[in-house]
Amino acid sequence: MKTEYLNRVELRGIVGHEPKIFSVGDSKLARFSVATNESYRARNGELREEVTWHNVSAWDNRKVAPLETIRKGCFVYLVGRIRTTRYTASDGSERTLVEIVAGELEVVTEPPQSQTGSVDS
Repeated sequence: MKTEYLNRVELRGIVGHEPKIFSVGDSKLARFSVATNESYRARNGELREEVTWHNVSAWDNRKVAPLETIRKGCFVYLVGRIRTTRYTASDGSERTLVEIVAGELEVVTEPPQSQTGSVDS
């Protein structure tokens, strides 16, 4: 029997900052963060919430919402895979980047509008 491996992530969360959009050849790439949260009860009975920030990369394709519609404060749903990249920074230190590469992405709700037009994170 052949063993099959699976690298699949599903996230529903809030976009944390305006995406940085890059042109790569004939394609576009957006990089942004998504916050998810989990509520749990501590040993003392207190209800706590833990926020986790995820680095996300999304290429423009038919399963990804138009990159220009992804904005800070949007609630998004995405399906993707985890990618770990190791590199040497300009200061010579070794770094590791863990990111979610979105294969599917939907903007579920637009960010709420405030008087300044921005959303606090």
